[in-house]
Amino acid sequence: MPVSQPDNQQDAQRSANVRTALILLSIAAVFFGGIIASQYTGGNAVGIGVLGFAIIGFLLVTVGRKLRGHLSKTRRE
Repeated sequence: MPVSQPDNQQDAQRSANVRTALILLSIAAVFFGGIIASQYTGGNAVGIGVLGFAIIGFLLVTVGRKLRGHLSKTRRE
């Protein structure tokens, strides 16, 4: 028999799932955009550059979110 979660926990889980899906979708879009750009320009450097910037950008966003969450928890205490 499954245990029912309160609505606020379900809403929080759903919003976390939506955020994760949007992040994965944006990663796929940037990677495919880099591949398409490299095909149009005819150079591999463009595709590698776009993918490199995408990876660094997503890492910076992830670290920034973690730091922001850590700082907000510290301020509440």
